[in-house]
Amino acid sequence: MEDDTSRSLRRRRFLATGAAATVGALAGCNGLPGGGGDGGDGGDGTVSLSSFRGSGPLIENRASLSGTRIADLPDLSGELTIYLGGGEGGLYRDLLATFSQIYPDFTARPREGGTAQLANTIIEEGENTPADVFWAVDAGSLGAVDEADMAADLSSDVVESVPEEFHPTDRWVGTAGRARSVPYNTNALSADDIPDTVMDFPETEALTEAMGWAPTYGAFQAFVTAMRLIEGESATREWLQAMLDSGVTEYPDEFLTSNAVADGEIGAGFANHYYALRVRSARSDAPLDLAFTSGDAGALINIAGAAVVQGTEQSDLAENFVRHLLTVEAQEFFATRTFAYPMIPGVPPVGGLPTIDELNPPSIDLQELANVEPTLQLMRDVGVL
Repeated sequence: MEDDTSRSLRRRRFLATGAAATVGALAGCNGLPGGGGDGGDGGDGTVSLSSFRGSGPLIENRASLSGTRIADLPDLSGELTIYLGGGEGGLYRDLLATFSQIYPDFTARPREGGTAQLANTIIEEGENTPADVFWAVDAGSLGAVDEADMAADLSSDVVESVPEEFHPTDRWVGTAGRARSVPYNTNALSADDIPDTVMDFPETEALTEAMGWAPTYGAFQAFVTAMRLIEGESATREWLQAMLDSGVTEYPDEFLTSNAVADGEIGAGFANHYYALRVRSARSDAPLDLAFTSGDAGALINIAGAAVVQGTEQSDLAENFVRHLLTVEAQEFFATRTFAYPMIPGVPPVGGLPTIDELNPPSIDLQELANVEPTLQLMRDVGVL
């Protein structure tokens, strides 16, 4: 087993801290603004970071944070219609409520739905769309709105604090990240059993009849789309077939996949990183750890992000709202309540995760992940779907 100093960041263990946050923290029911009666105000006119931060052992001993603070920005004032695609089970609505409590003159009117559905709605509505902001948990949907010329240019100060790969154009910007990972059962496997490249998985003896996946899940399909773009259709088809031949087990979603790993039903799986954290939040003694591949589709980092909708009459307010999503306070909200990767370097992830610049994602235009139909057809052809 690798130790902390020698292990590769590409296959880094990080869950051994065993820290457990409560499920309640994930549900956003702890420390919400107003719960302590401060409405997000520190009492001296400043905004309290505690109003945004989650709770639980994973959240303890946070390092010093740096970056733009809410106090550095103009007040939010007015009404915004926000098309909210996804939203982490309502947590994004909680953040909107926080902003409304801090700024009594600010009203957010979210319209919630699936990310692709809302992207298509904006495109179909065109110049008549009531949306001022599109905030989505999927880069492909943001890319689709951008490619339809329905996203406005953002100012450089809005995007420059976020690594360039997470705003491939300046018409939308990442707000939180999720990394592909390999949760594995530490009673069955060690980090050394997990290959550095996902293409080697079918040929790895230790993983034969030990892997699980969730092919109907959008995150998995984005991963296969990335593989198709990087490795080509033929190699992706062969990989999918080889995984079937190796006895991979199918699950409905990646949370259940991660739970199955923790239960020992399978040795390892494919899942976004935060599902393992959520399992460990509820089961601190689960024999569950994470590994990361390097530079390939298995190391993909997908993001939630925001765009100002072209033609909005609230462009200044909308852009200021996006600025607020990239403040220290909002980034701490994403890190400690959803276990997502913060997008600004001054806010570290929770749970001992490698920082986002320590991972090695593939060089890929995230907007291309919107082209999922060839992926679905390929998966149907192989019999994965």
